[in-house]
Order: sequence, then C-alpha cells, then structure tokens
Amino acid sequence: MRHFDTELKNLRDGIMAMAGIAEDMIELTIQTLAERSSAKADRVNELDRQLDEWELKLDQLCVDLLALHSPAATDLRLIASSLKIIPELERIGDHCCNIARRAPIVNPPVLPEGRLERLGQETRGMVRRAVDAFVGHDAALARAVIQSDDSVDELYGQIYRELLRVMLADPLAIERASHLILVIKNWERIADQATNIAEEVLYILEGRSAKHPYLRGNAAEQ
Repeated sequence: MRHFDTELKNLRDGIMAMAGIAEDMIELTIQTLAERSSAKADRVNELDRQLDEWELKLDQLCVDLLALHSPAATDLRLIASSLKIIPELERIGDHCCNIARRAPIVNPPVLPEGRLERLGQETRGMVRRAVDAFVGHDAALARAVIQSDDSVDELYGQIYRELLRVMLADPLAIERASHLILVIKNWERIADQATNIAEEVLYILEGRSAKHPYLRGNAAEQ
C-alpha cells in the first residue's frame, strides 16, 4: 500500500475514533443528567480532552496530506470534508461538557419525566447515524440524518416553550429552568453538528454541497 493510501486510512480511522469518543460522551451525558452523577460528569470532561488531542493530530494529518501529495477528485473531497467533520466532532464534546456540568443544578427537574431524556436520545441517534453514513459510504442514511433534524428542532421548541411557561408560573423555578434551557440548546446544537457531518458525507460521496438547498435554483438560473 502506498504511503498516501496508508495516511488516508489513518485519517478515516482517526475520525472513527473521534466519533466513538463523541458517542461515548453523549451516552455518559444522558446518564449524568438522569443520575445527577458528578463522577460521570468528570468522565465526560476527561473524554473531551481526548477529543481535543485527536483534533490537533488529525488537523495536522490533513494539512500534511494536502501539502505533500496534492490529492485529486474523491481523495481531495475526503480530506477537505474531514477538515470540517473533525471540528464538528470536537464541538459535540464541548456541548456534552456544557450539559454535564449543569446536571447537579437542574435537580429537582421542572419538566415532565422523560422529556429531556428523549431529546438526548434523539440527538444521540442522529450522531450515530451520521457516523454510520460516513463509515458505510451511505448517502441515503446521510440524507435521513439531515431530514431528522426537523424533529429534534420541533422537540426542542416544545420543551423551550414549556420551560417558559414554568418560569412565568413559578418564579422560584426560574434558575433551574434557565439552566435547562441551556441544556436543551446544547442538545439542539449537537443535532446541528450531526446534520453538518451528514452534509459533508454527501459531499464526499457525490461531489456537491448539500448545504443551503434553497440557493441551488438561483445558481441554476444564473
């Protein structure tokens, strides 16, 4: 195997390793919220450091591949998209840390049982499917991830409005509800990151951007 092919494999393997850590962090974050576990919150922070280390390592690998090998076609798209996927995975870790550190503050909960957990689980599912689309070169799955972002946004909106009603009805719940608003916003941002990863998968596989579809008609008219 050529050195370039070996390095490309190392890049894909590294992204898969980052994705595995990010998925572990999401699962731990869900558990941290459910259990109010400081130990699990600490573990989330430890894993975030691993993600940061991988980000620096893979960023440099991408730069070296571009500078030393002048890749073309599909290989170039893979490297270019990797430079976008890598920070998306790192940001997922940051959002998990933001959620986990608020777990002790949101007790006792002000939401109906299971609502917050459902948002976390739906977000986790999006991330998992986005990673599976990358690993399996699956354009249909990537599109499904992008479409499912609407359901997460809808659930986020429902919880947000419910929290506002709680705050208006009970001033003593304002602090806890405010922290929960930050929690659900971080879940919603993780779902956005999963969508971004899925869009990059489509670019790798099909060679055209899936972003801002409303602009395509304008581009075709020009």
